[in-house]
Amino acid sequence: MDELAGLTEEQRTKLLQTRRRVIESIGKNMDLYGITLSIGHLYGNMYFNQEPVTLDEMSQTMGMSKTSMSTGMRTLHDLKMINKVWGKGSRKDLYEVVPDWHQNFADFFSIKWRKAVEQNMNVLARSLKEIDGYIESSAEEAEYVKVLESDKAKIEDALKYYRWLDKLIDSFESGDIYKFLPKEE
Repeated sequence: MDELAGLTEEQRTKLLQTRRRVIESIGKNMDLYGITLSIGHLYGNMYFNQEPVTLDEMSQTMGMSKTSMSTGMRTLHDLKMINKVWGKGSRKDLYEVVPDWHQNFADFFSIKWRKAVEQNMNVLARSLKEIDGYIESSAEEAEYVKVLESDKAKIEDALKYYRWLDKLIDSFESGDIYKFLPKEE
């Protein structure tokens, strides 16, 4: 925290109190989306760093074990919220926050949604195939076929939703979403 070196004790205290409030808010927000509170706090702490940091530095800052810190950094890196960067004269990995909150949101949800869409579409497609087989083998059983046809229509509606969601994910990944909802400048 070199940037705080020239501040008075009162200035430092006020600034750190404000930062802690923001960091806590970031942690709680990320917790809502399935990221642990501690990883949210890690991101929040890194957000205020002026320079890239090592695992050891963040571990010391947050009072977390190096193993927990490594897991948190890996999670944030996998979500594209932090980058590994090169530091002259340093043999340790350095990390910095990707400060574009719009891109962080787009990447986070694209990763999560894409996985869910693929899983659910596979299950629905497999279920449709099974239902078609049941319909074919039960042609004489009108009541059963009627229920199967109803289920088939519901699954086809669900597939329409997932195809739409897939297009939404594409718009996040390509940046086209910002044509419809521009970023505030």
